[in-house]
Amino acid sequence: MGNKLSGKDLIKLGFPKNNAINIALGQIHRYRKKEKKTAILEEAKQVLLSPAKYKNHGTWGKLAEGLIAPVEIRKQQLSITRAPFSIFGENEIDSQAKQQLYNALKLPIAVQGALMPDAHSGYGLPIGGVLATDNAVIPYGVGVDIGCRMSMSIFNLPASYFKGKSDFLKGVLKDQTKFGMKETHDKKMDHEVFSRVEFSDIPLLKSLLGKAYKQLGSSGGGNHFVEFGIATITNDIPEKKLAKGEYVAILSHSGSRGLGASIAKHYTYLATKQCPLPQNVQHLAWLDMNTHDGQEYWLAMNLAGDYAKACHDNIHYRVAKALGKQILVTIENHHNFAWKEMVNGKECIVHRKGATPASAHQLGIIPGSMTAPGFIVRGKGNLESLQSASHGAGRLFSRAKCKTTFTQSDIKKELKNADVQLIGGGVDEAPMAYKNIHTVMNLQSELVDVLGTFSPKIVRMDR
Repeated sequence: MGNKLSGKDLIKLGFPKNNAINIALGQIHRYRKKEKKTAILEEAKQVLLSPAKYKNHGTWGKLAEGLIAPVEIRKQQLSITRAPFSIFGENEIDSQAKQQLYNALKLPIAVQGALMPDAHSGYGLPIGGVLATDNAVIPYGVGVDIGCRMSMSIFNLPASYFKGKSDFLKGVLKDQTKFGMKETHDKKMDHEVFSRVEFSDIPLLKSLLGKAYKQLGSSGGGNHFVEFGIATITNDIPEKKLAKGEYVAILSHSGSRGLGASIAKHYTYLATKQCPLPQNVQHLAWLDMNTHDGQEYWLAMNLAGDYAKACHDNIHYRVAKALGKQILVTIENHHNFAWKEMVNGKECIVHRKGATPASAHQLGIIPGSMTAPGFIVRGKGNLESLQSASHGAGRLFSRAKCKTTFTQSDIKKELKNADVQLIGGGVDEAPMAYKNIHTVMNLQSELVDVLGTFSPKIVRMDR
C-alpha cells in the first residue's frame, strides 16, 4: 500500500485513541496491504459511521466489535474445585495426563470432563481428553490437526483377494497416496469444499486456499497412515446394509494438513492474548463464543474438519479407481474437534482431543497399531464419558523414547510375526509404542459395542 497507513490517519478520521486503532492497523497490514490507501480510508470511515453493519466482516469485524463492545481482557484464575469428571481405565493412564485433565477441570468455563483409556499427555488438554465448556472454545483443546479422522472403506471383495496381489496392492498405495510436508499429487482434483464462502470471507483462510488445494488427498507425517486390510464384520450393520463376513477394506488416518495447523496457530495466539492464564495452563486459553474471534475460529475449525473429510474421500476415490472397484460402505469418525452438544440440559462446547464421538447408534472405527487389529464400533451414548470413546490404542512410549528403545530390526520382527508389510514408517511409530488395543477396548465396553475388526495387511506411512 503506497504511503503506508498510520494510526494518525485513523485518528484524523475520528477513531477513538484506544486499542481499536491497533486492531485496524493489524488487519489492514496483514490482509489489505496491496490496496490503495484512499480506498482503505474510505472503507474505514464507513466502519466508524456504522460499525454494526460490519460486525461479521472478514477484515473489519474485529474492529467493529472494538467500537461497539470491546473484548474485556483480564487475568483469569483457576477455580479451587474441579468440574465433575470420569476416567476410564485409570490404571493405564500416566499421571501427567491425569494432571492435565485436572487443570482443565479448574477452568472457570469448565462444565464436565472425561478421560479415555488411550489417554496420554499432550499440549493443553491431554490426548484422549474430553472437556465440555460454557460458551467458550479452546483452540488447543481441539488441537493442531483439526478434524483428524479415521475413515474405512469396504469393497465387495473377499479376504482371499489378497493372495498373490501383494506387489500390485503395494504399488497402488505407493502411487495413490502422498505423505509428509513435500509430497503432493501431480494430478490435482477440485472439491466443493474450495468454493465455501469461508475461504473468501475470512482473510486468514483466503491466504491458505492455495496450499489447501495443493495438499488435497495427501496425508501428514507421524502416525498418519493409509492401509489395506481385512474387515471382519461379526454383527450385521443394518444401517449400512452390511452383512457379516470378511471383506477387503482400506483404512486411512490423517487430518486437515497445513490448513488446520495454520488455523490452530493463529487462533491460539489470539486466545492467549485475550485470555491470560497462569503459566502452567496457558495452553488452555479460550475464545468467548460471543466474540468475533470466537465465531471466526468456529467457522474456520468446521471448514478444516470438512477439508479433512475431503482429503480422505479423495484418497479413497484414488485407491478405488486404481483397484477398478466400487466402494461398498464407508465408516468414519473424527477427533481433534469441538461440537455444540447438550450436557445436563445445557448447550455446551464439547472438545474431544484424541477422543471420538460415541453417541447412541453412532458408528466408528478405533484402530490398534500396524500389527494389531482395529475395531468397528457402535456408540452407546454413555453420559459419563460425554458420549465419547478412544480414538485408538494410545501411546505407551513417546516418540523420543521410541528412538532410544526400539530398532528397525525390532519392527521388522514384529511385522513378520503379524504378516504385515510396511512402506515407510519410522522407529517412532513402532507397533510396540502403543498400548494393547484389546486392554483399551475392554476398558471402554460401557462406551461402545464392537461390530467387527479391521486387520492391517499392507501399511503405508511417511518415511
